[in-house]
Amino acid sequence: MRFPRSSGLLLHPTALAGPSACGDLGSAAHAFVDFLTDAGQSLWQVLPLGPTGFGDSPYQCFSAFAGNPLLVSGARLHEQGLLAADLLARLPARRGPGSDFGAAYEGSRAIATGLAAAIARHARERDAFEAYRTRTPWLADYAAFMALRDAHGGRPWQEWPEPLRRRDTSALAEARRSLAAAIREHELMQWAFDVQWRELRAHARARGVALFGDAPIFVALDSADVWAHPELFELDADERPTGVAGVPPDYFSATGQLWGNPLYRWEAHAADGFAWWGARLESLLAWVDRVRLDHFIGFVRYWEVPPHAPDARGGRWQPGPGEALFLSLVHRLGTLPLVAEDLGETGEDVAEVRDELGLPGMCVLQFAFDGDRDNPFLPRNHVANSVAYTGTHDNDTTHGWWAGLTDDERRAVRAELGPSSGDIAWDLIAAGMASPADTFVTPVQDVLSLGREARFNTPGCASGNWTWRLADGQLTPAHADRLRSLATTHGRK
Repeated sequence: MRFPRSSGLLLHPTALAGPSACGDLGSAAHAFVDFLTDAGQSLWQVLPLGPTGFGDSPYQCFSAFAGNPLLVSGARLHEQGLLAADLLARLPARRGPGSDFGAAYEGSRAIATGLAAAIARHARERDAFEAYRTRTPWLADYAAFMALRDAHGGRPWQEWPEPLRRRDTSALAEARRSLAAAIREHELMQWAFDVQWRELRAHARARGVALFGDAPIFVALDSADVWAHPELFELDADERPTGVAGVPPDYFSATGQLWGNPLYRWEAHAADGFAWWGARLESLLAWVDRVRLDHFIGFVRYWEVPPHAPDARGGRWQPGPGEALFLSLVHRLGTLPLVAEDLGETGEDVAEVRDELGLPGMCVLQFAFDGDRDNPFLPRNHVANSVAYTGTHDNDTTHGWWAGLTDDERRAVRAELGPSSGDIAWDLIAAGMASPADTFVTPVQDVLSLGREARFNTPGCASGNWTWRLADGQLTPAHADRLRSLATTHGRK
């Protein structure tokens, strides 16, 4: 699908400014939409929106369908009369420059308890919640999974008693009775997330801003998806993975990346017309306007690593579902507003499938300046049906990247970009805005000309990620004016 010539910013909602322990869907989210409009930008790209666990990675979620309850705004619920003032005052507040996910989790649990008490007194909202429960097919499994996980001290589902692990009908029925209150709280937080996200999306649409979501190809082993549908994953008789996901060595990592996610049993997906994938994309497209398909190569071929390997070097390629999956999605959903994340050593087979489907790929400017004049990431080599970036959430900030270059490498960059403005981040933003690519996106950290301290994620590093966060007032009218000027000059809306 071709998108109109446009530009926007990449910022995950947990990195929004505000008084809470991490960013949420309250006033700061709506204010960011307003900033985008003032800046002449029409896209807000986010990372996966699911509920995160240990490590706080949005790419390792407890559900491929659910929203992150940490993003539910207590202040917004209070405005609607669904959270008491005294409880709101007791919620953990922001105490440092970054997100505090532990405190945000405690605040989320308190919000859930308060919301459960309040909903009984509000007939209209209670009816809306019950209607949401009825129309949301994945909710019952997700809420039961989370309540059971809490009841077992946060242990993964493979360590639960066998009847619960294998979803014995009687054991599950008893768990639903004994954990009814906890299950309801998890359901209520999903309803609250859905309501607040849809309000944010309506505000974005009214301001001419499209939301750009992200779908990781793989799901976490410790997730409601694998627990509820083990037949769709490559598991052994003890429900342990027979192989795990990763990528071979590339320019991100010399030993590859060992993600550890279970692999799909693609023949099982094909047998029912890829129904799980259809439901997943349909659910996500109720929240966003376009979707970045993470690790697009995995749909063509995926890297299978032995389950106990120390790193990803000992893996092997296996065939993915290819076009069959996407033809089923077209049949179910119609036109697919998808972007293929095709970075890394992908090969001609991946490009052929991407192009056959008409999906835009990605071009990252930080990868452009290796001296090869045919490098597809050089701005002058970008194709129109693509999305250009200064960098992604996995890259260093542009200032951090620049600091790590040699003098010769910097001269090569200058030879391509021309005279410097005095700020390498804005030089790359200007080059991206001028690119032939239909879409250009830059992380907010580059708009702010920040260094390595603001890097959001380092692939292969298990700690210290995802916590960077905007400060109140850090994005200014001057930033908006500069972005708007570039977007206008280069015909982006």
